[in-house]
Amino acid sequence: MNKFEKANLLVSLTESLRANGSWSGETHLQKAMYVLECVLGVPAGFEFILYKHGPFSFDLREEIGSLRAEGFFEWEVKSHGYGPSLKPGPMSDVLRRQFAGSVDAFKPKIEFVAAQLGKRNVADLERLTTAIFVTLNESTARESRATRINGLKRHVSLPEAENAVGEADQLIGEAQKAFSVSTA
Repeated sequence: MNKFEKANLLVSLTESLRANGSWSGETHLQKAMYVLECVLGVPAGFEFILYKHGPFSFDLREEIGSLRAEGFFEWEVKSHGYGPSLKPGPMSDVLRRQFAGSVDAFKPKIEFVAAQLGKRNVADLERLTTAIFVTLNESTARESRATRINGLKRHVSLPEAENAVGEADQLIGEAQKAFSVSTA
């Protein structure tokens, strides 16, 4: 995927998140892109690590900054006291026109992720995507995954971690059923 195809993917994901009730801040885009790439296999090429608030890509953060500088994204302040939201910038229309077909194959996956994550708050996103990260990267039983999440994120209670593991298993299962993806 070249730079402009990747940019078009990110703009499309942001638009879909916004249409599904998302705040669409950087955290939402980070977590949605993680699920899109690591669960659904969209080859954007971002590397994710488990960081302070769940899976995080420094490459993606850098890409967002570049896309803002190039006019493909811009910040929108929706409410005082909260972080800004991302929205398509003035150059996004040019991007959509010139690379119109670059995201067509991924549209159903983008819509799936946006529907699954769009209305979640940052704390929910952290718990869910951390549970997905642990599920995909550690071969442990369901109960052990919840304990591991609680150990990694002390502010996430064991019942919250158990719930997140259940939600992660459900999301991964729905993705596998809908898109015949393998997370192994």
